[in-house]
Amino acid sequence: MFAEIFGIPPQALFGQLLLGLINGSFYALLSLGLAVIFGMLNVINFAHGALYMLGAFVAWLLLNRLGIGYWPALLLAPLIVGAIGIVLEKALLRWLYKLDHLYGLLLTFGLALIIEGMFRHWYGVSGMPYPIPPALQGGQNLGFMFLPNYRAWVVVASLAVCLATWYAIERTRLGAYLRAATENPVLVQAFGINVPLMITLTYGFGVALAGFAGVLAAPIYSVNPLMGANLIIVVFAVVVIGGMGSILGAIVTGFGLGLLEGLTKVFYPEASNIVIFVVMIVVLLIKPAGLFGRER
Repeated sequence: MFAEIFGIPPQALFGQLLLGLINGSFYALLSLGLAVIFGMLNVINFAHGALYMLGAFVAWLLLNRLGIGYWPALLLAPLIVGAIGIVLEKALLRWLYKLDHLYGLLLTFGLALIIEGMFRHWYGVSGMPYPIPPALQGGQNLGFMFLPNYRAWVVVASLAVCLATWYAIERTRLGAYLRAATENPVLVQAFGINVPLMITLTYGFGVALAGFAGVLAAPIYSVNPLMGANLIIVVFAVVVIGGMGSILGAIVTGFGLGLLEGLTKVFYPEASNIVIFVVMIVVLLIKPAGLFGRER
């Protein structure tokens, strides 16, 4: 009825909402990783987009070099990207925790350029296909729209991972330790908890989320070195809107802004590329800490 009033076919409306929900799934996963890293390490991780791209490339390499398919890659690729993140944290980032945010931003920005530059040198900028697993091929005819199985899986998987991460951080003893370590690491360490190890594993987990998103994205978007650079600016806007370091803000804002972007493509396509940044400006004017953020 809504679509009929505005003269928009239901297939077009729900199709764009589905695309928006898929984009929102990646916004939520990536902004969640950024929020976890910033909340624990106080580092603005500009290399997140490059590590998202790395997750997609690891899945592609596992398939084309070792014959390892999608389902094992969905586990292996995040672990590999997380391990790379742990090496980066131990070798570089840990020296910057007591310095201004700008130093971490510049370092991770440089890391992003190096990672993307290496893959552009090795593979060029042409996209490489990654097949949808046979179990998720095809789709369902819902009457008002056709729902591809893989797209539905992406939304369900990302939502499940986001909610599991939120629960682990906000409702478990481990999450309580993590939150306490951000407020008073000296006191937490006095209770026998290895705070440096916790910080290292947290960074590894944050970038593993980016790697997981990269594997999910590989069958939808072509695997190419620029896929992270094209997305990271939007994801940073999502994080700012939700509130830097806010887990719930990253999830809700990611999915919500994806849907808003999809609706904008239906009613005013010319503004679809800037609507998220317009929302960011409005939110920062009204609540500088973000919708779910806390004043520091």
